[in-house]
Amino acid sequence: MSPGDAQVVDVGGRPVRLTHLDRVIYPATGTTKAEVVDYYARIAHVLLPQLRDRPVSRKRFPQGVGATGPGATFFEKNVPGGAPTWVRRQTIPAEPEDEGSTRIEFPFVDDVAGLVWLANLSALELHTPQWRVGPRGAFKGVDRLVVDLDPGTGAGLAECASVAHLVAERLGDDGLDTVPVTSGSKGMQLYAPWPARAARAHGSTRDYAKALAEQLARDHRRLVVSDMKKTLRSGKVLVDWSQNHLAKTTVTPYSLRGRELPRVAAPRAWAEVGDDLEQLSPWEVLERVDSVGDLMAALR
Repeated sequence: MSPGDAQVVDVGGRPVRLTHLDRVIYPATGTTKAEVVDYYARIAHVLLPQLRDRPVSRKRFPQGVGATGPGATFFEKNVPGGAPTWVRRQTIPAEPEDEGSTRIEFPFVDDVAGLVWLANLSALELHTPQWRVGPRGAFKGVDRLVVDLDPGTGAGLAECASVAHLVAERLGDDGLDTVPVTSGSKGMQLYAPWPARAARAHGSTRDYAKALAEQLARDHRRLVVSDMKKTLRSGKVLVDWSQNHLAKTTVTPYSLRGRELPRVAAPRAWAEVGDDLEQLSPWEVLERVDSVGDLMAALR
């Protein structure tokens, strides 16, 4: 696939229109839209299971990362105009179990063609909730817990790594196995499956994560904070439990991020989570998947 004028390509039997493939999306590295499309096509076999039956919100960068002005960067939930007819879509409440909430026609990404279509729109970031819906849009319930670790000023990934081990130990005490993900931005997320037995034992993921964060903040005052006020976060890590609200989304594992450098929300092995932890590029992530497989396999 070479940069150039608009072209229609066949992706798994579906026609996908590609434009401006030579446009630089990450100026700091010269990374083009063609390379973004290539990454999403090559990572599809591990990314698609994370998107399956989840409504996909997108953060788009039509003129590339760092561009300014109207429409330079925006968050999009609805299916955009001109979307291919083969893109699956469902109109569902923005907040499940609240039929009074705003109804949105979300796209669902089922195949490589869907990923390539979104990459062509410069939808660098793919965000999903911690729940799935059925084929007719019925809410199927929460199936995973997420804890977001956000370092305040003066803290970084090393501090997040220390807190990640604390969180994983507490979750392990309750029989929940955790997968760490470096966010591709500043911090990390921790994911754990949330089977029916966990819901019966602990109630909602939001209440469970809130109690966990507050307890860690009490036990580790110099390192952890559960209050989102930025004035309290200097040198500490916010254990953000709010991502488990039904209306919230989190960047999907294996998604690119729209930061200065091309980086990925990358699943990690626990042996890596230490003082020398760094965010990973898309090329590093592709190499890792080839060598060690899908570290998110337990949460497919």
